[in-house]
Amino acid sequence: MLRYINYAFYAALVIVLVLVALANRGTTELRLLPNELSFFGLNLSIELPVFVVFFGGVVFGVLIGFCWEWLREHKHRAEVSRKSRALRRTERELAKIKGEKYAGQDDVLSLLDEAG
Repeated sequence: MLRYINYAFYAALVIVLVLVALANRGTTELRLLPNELSFFGLNLSIELPVFVVFFGGVVFGVLIGFCWEWLREHKHRAEVSRKSRALRRTERELAKIKGEKYAGQDDVLSLLDEAG
């Protein structure tokens, strides 16, 4: 049921995006610099449909947001990594201590000793 709701949402989203694109097919000129600041012949410009500029801006904003969040959460990922290393080190030490404690015993007796 939920899968069909997802499909319906995505279909509606595609329809809306196509309608926005069709309504904004007119071209616009994007320039690297304003005319007043164009020096040394460095006045690069390109003509694009408005919907391409709009959707490109949305995609660029989402990518900037993802990068920002990834950088912001670095301290959390570093802490998790540090704690994982400490946990693995502690588990290795515990296995070593258990191995030393039950070195000369039978396996069944060591299991009974751990359980009791």
